[in-house]
Amino acid sequence: MSAPVTQHEPAVRIVKRDSIPTWKAWCIRLLAVVLALLLSGLFIFAVTHLNPVAVYQGMFEGAFGSERNTWVTIRDAMMLLCVGVGLAPAFKMRFWNIGAEGQILVGGILTAGLMIHLGYTFSTPILLCIMALASIAAGALWGLIPAIFKARWGTNETLFTLMMNYVAIQLTSYCVALWENPAGSNTVGIINMQTRAGWFPKILGQDCMLNVILVMTLTVGMFLYLKYTKQGYEIAVVGESANTARYAGIKLSRVYIRTMAISGAICGLAGFISVAGAGHTISVDTAGGRGFTAIIVAWLAKFNTFVMILIAFLLAFLEKGAIEIASQFNLNNDASNIITGIILFCIIGSEFFINYKLVFHRRKEAAGK
Repeated sequence: MSAPVTQHEPAVRIVKRDSIPTWKAWCIRLLAVVLALLLSGLFIFAVTHLNPVAVYQGMFEGAFGSERNTWVTIRDAMMLLCVGVGLAPAFKMRFWNIGAEGQILVGGILTAGLMIHLGYTFSTPILLCIMALASIAAGALWGLIPAIFKARWGTNETLFTLMMNYVAIQLTSYCVALWENPAGSNTVGIINMQTRAGWFPKILGQDCMLNVILVMTLTVGMFLYLKYTKQGYEIAVVGESANTARYAGIKLSRVYIRTMAISGAICGLAGFISVAGAGHTISVDTAGGRGFTAIIVAWLAKFNTFVMILIAFLLAFLEKGAIEIASQFNLNNDASNIITGIILFCIIGSEFFINYKLVFHRRKEAAGK
């Protein structure tokens, strides 16, 4: 008779947490930042033999070392935050909107076109309102198309929205060539440089103060919308379980279409802010990868728009800091990007320990031993 098979418990098991106190979650994130700084410091010293503290100081100076640097960092953080706020309702609904880049571009195209053709017709306040409404409509349309296909024919929204980015890029290239392309470049020159028609006005002496006002208003509005409205509740239910939503009488197609229209509209407005409030030009690089970076902003914040503020500023700080240390310490871009990658990896990895815990198996001594 063969001996019974003895099953041994694994030394370590991964168990999903039911819940975790907020203070403990933030402590885990803080420890992740400390670990990231230590690992980055080791990398800096091993590769360059530089003082890591001096490098970190250089990163801070690149982001906040002067008034101009500070406002540039704020401007870029607001752009990231705006796109993250736009992605929040779609991602909370588990509709994977990877098309924010295209939605930003079509909003920027409409803004640039109106600046060029109506810059001498309307006053700046009226023109800004027209451009904002046009960019919202363009972004909403770009979000509606994949939502309608998803609702009617069950298409894959990830691939659909991703492919629409390339359509928007080619459309931008066509408009650039149509409006102004003297050197065969992919960028229209600065629009209305002499008159500044359609440019954001200075508020409190700052060009990008209106950016901050618009984006922070959107941030508060989206938080209230997702948390306290019936439509926000429907988005949460659909995101938890489509079957549960159907059982509760929620019409999925209507939620998909409505939510993606809102998501695309806000991303289109980000294109308006980028063209009228920052670059004052349009190119295939107007979105600048923010549509993908904002996915990190929305996901890490768990779609809480107030938490997104912190994450957007962190990413903007890392971007500006990496540029500064690359020039100040003669580091190539790869080295500075590795430092950024280490910090992001640790922060993203901390979410694992927030959602899961490690359970170690202790072997019990046999009785009598």
